[in-house]
Amino acid sequence: GSGSREAVERLVRAHPVVVFMKGSPAQPLCGFSNAVVQILRLHGVEDYRAHDVLQDPDLRQGIKNYSNWPTIPQVYLNGEFVGGCDILLQMHQNGDLVEELKKLGIRSALLDAEKEKDQDKK
Repeated sequence: GSGSREAVERLVRAHPVVVFMKGSPAQPLCGFSNAVVQILRLHGVEDYRAHDVLQDPDLRQGIKNYSNWPTIPQVYLNGEFVGGCDILLQMHQNGDLVEELKKLGIRSALLDAEKEKDQDKK
């Protein structure tokens, strides 16, 4: 089924950025899922796979078993489990997320935002 280790592994490896959440990016159904969507949006990451665990109880349990992490949302970069909302927020604040995205060949929109700020100072 969709919750088997093999099935989950296929999902996390199917795309450089994969999010397991409640609801969809357009309509997140919990505050933590919403926070993950907002953080990705801040970085200009629009191209990612989002899986709604509310649609699929098997997957909801399967992803928790796979990552050994008890809560949703869960973020995967390049097939590696990164963490949930709190970890993503921390990475966002300390600059690690920009670096991790760079490794995937994704340029964070925040870098361009920083440049524009510097332009304003001149």
